This record gives sequence, C-alpha cells and structure tokens, in this order.
Amino acid sequence: MRPHVNQRQARVLELVRARGSVRVADLARELGISPVTLRRDIEAMAARGEIQRVHGAISRVEQGRPPGAPRPVPAAAGGRGGGAGGGAGLVVGMVVPTTEYYYADVVRGAREAVEARGARLTVGLTRYLPGEDRTQADRLLSTGAHGLLLTPNWEAGSPGPGEGAWTAELPVPTVLVERWAPPGHPAAALDRVSSDHAHGAARAVQHLVGLGHRRIALASRTTPTTARLRAGYEAAVAALGLEPAPPWPPTGPGPVSDADLFARALEYLYGAVTTGGVTAALIHSDTDAIMLIPRLQARGVRVPEDLAVITYDDEVAGMADVPLSAVAPAKHEVGARAANLLLDRLTGGDPLPDTPRQHLDLLPRLTIRS
Repeated sequence: MRPHVNQRQARVLELVRARGSVRVADLARELGISPVTLRRDIEAMAARGEIQRVHGAISRVEQGRPPGAPRPVPAAAGGRGGGAGGGAGLVVGMVVPTTEYYYADVVRGAREAVEARGARLTVGLTRYLPGEDRTQADRLLSTGAHGLLLTPNWEAGSPGPGEGAWTAELPVPTVLVERWAPPGHPAAALDRVSSDHAHGAARAVQHLVGLGHRRIALASRTTPTTARLRAGYEAAVAALGLEPAPPWPPTGPGPVSDADLFARALEYLYGAVTTGGVTAALIHSDTDAIMLIPRLQARGVRVPEDLAVITYDDEVAGMADVPLSAVAPAKHEVGARAANLLLDRLTGGDPLPDTPRQHLDLLPRLTIRS
C-alpha cells in the first residue's frame, strides 16, 4: 500500500535534505510511485518553498532563502552565458528511428542547435522496432539526459488507441519531433515540432492544377507520413473541385513485403493513367518515384507527357536522370526548432503545469525543376 500523501512528501523532503539533490526519475523508482504522482507532490512542495526544482531534479532550499524567492539556475544550465538562451553543461537526449535518409537532416539540425548553446546531444536509435523507443528513452535518461527529443515508433505518425501514453509520464521536459498526438491523448499536452505534411501535399496539388491537371493521384506506401499526406491531398482535391482519382488499393490482411508494396504502386499508377484518367501524381517518396518512372515508361506511359510527377521528401529528386520537382519538408529546421524549444524549457527551469506548451508546424517547400 502506498504511503499517505503527507508521509510520502515527508519522505521526499527527508531524502532531499540528506542528499542535497536527487533526480526525479531516480526518486520515483526508489519510492515505488509513478513520475506523475511524484510530480504532483513536487509541485505542492515547491509551492510551499520546501524544495526547488531544476532540470528533471529537485534540491533542498538554501538556508536563508525566503519561500517564493526566485530559484537560482545551477551552473550546469549555463544561465544566459552558454550561447543563445544558455544551455552549457546540459545533455539533450534524442530518440529517432535512424540517422539516415529523412532523419539525417533532422538530427543534424538538432545537433547544431544544441552545440551552439553549449549543450551536448546524445542519440538513441530504434530502427522502428516495437517498444524500442521507450527502451532508448529510459537508457538516455539513465545516462544523464536532462530532456528528450522524441520520435516514437507510431506507425501512422500518431498513436493508436492505448498507445504512447508513457511519453507524457517522462520525468524530464520532452518535445515530440515529427510526430502528432490527437486531442485527448496524454501526449497531446507535450511540446511538439513537426512538418505540416498535409500542407505540403496540398501545395503539390495546387501546383499541378495550375498546370491544367484535373485528375491527380497520390501514390504513397504506408509510412508515418502517409496519413497526413492523404489528409492534405484529399482536402485539396475537395477544395479545388477536382475529379477524384481511382482509390488506392487496400493492402489486405497480413504482412506485405516491400517488393509487393512497390508492385502495388506500379500497378496502381499504370491503371490510373491508362484507364482512370489520371494525368498527374504526387509520389512519396523520391526513391519510389525514381524506380517507378522507368517501369511506367517501359509500359508506354510517358513522363511527363502522360503523367506529370511531383515527389515528396526531396532527398534525391534532383539527382534523377530527369530532375524531378519535389516537396521538401524543412527537416533541418524541425530538428533545430525542437532542440531550441527543449533548451528553452530547461534553461528556464522545470515549467509549471499552466505554462503553455507549443505545437509548431513548419511548412514544406515546393521546388520546381524543369
């Protein structure tokens, strides 16, 4: 049975006075209570002036400091001397699926922003393995991360029912990166920085309409980006009064190999052009487009005469034999903005519950290549 709240808070105060300072995560484990419960205790005790809170930890109140007086920022935070906004001595943990392809620029942007403020970035990789995001987050916290930049393994880019609630219970400030939580989900209250993929898809559709196309397809295998792309694509089709393209074929039950998914995309586009009246397509991603186009041409579909193509991601679109127009999410800026937002939280102290969180959506750019 858990101790009564007064007994629990008394025990917290006893441990803090004995040790000087203690990490919130370590204290929650020692007391056998959830980080959320401990945070409520900490908020009440800090409001009474019994302890002070800094960067995922709590410490005793110095002798002679009156309750409610401003809390000093420890040397580890760098005050305002560690670059723009401080940060010297802080460790930022970043959990991402990979440091390749799309996330190479995201991680690079975060690293540059962190180092510019005198802090250090440590990275945990998940390779999209189930449950690995939580394992990596715990590992980074155990090695001293003061805050987390987190890209959970949510297949649709946002958590399914009952998924991902743990992200809202982490004992340090956390910023979601390129992930979204629906209203009402616990993670929806976290800070978030992401690309507005829906806007990017709609921007591509608008450009193709400006070229005279009235039936435009979206070809995208299932990725964490797909749901947002499809939402923007469908909204633009409706808003512009376009003729609907043939529906994307259902995947069906059971796992499907990459080869099968690629073949499905090829058959969909070929049929959409030859019998479905489609004259343009947004293809996600660049690599799929570069592989699909010669196969379509081998079947007699001319690009761009029969099918105008815009790709999504813009990683390698400019290196195709005929450079492709592409929508480019601001990946580097997403990483930098997320890191600076987290460092602002850390250098300002552990924010109070009523401090507004931020959801930043950065608009992708459309690059036209002839």
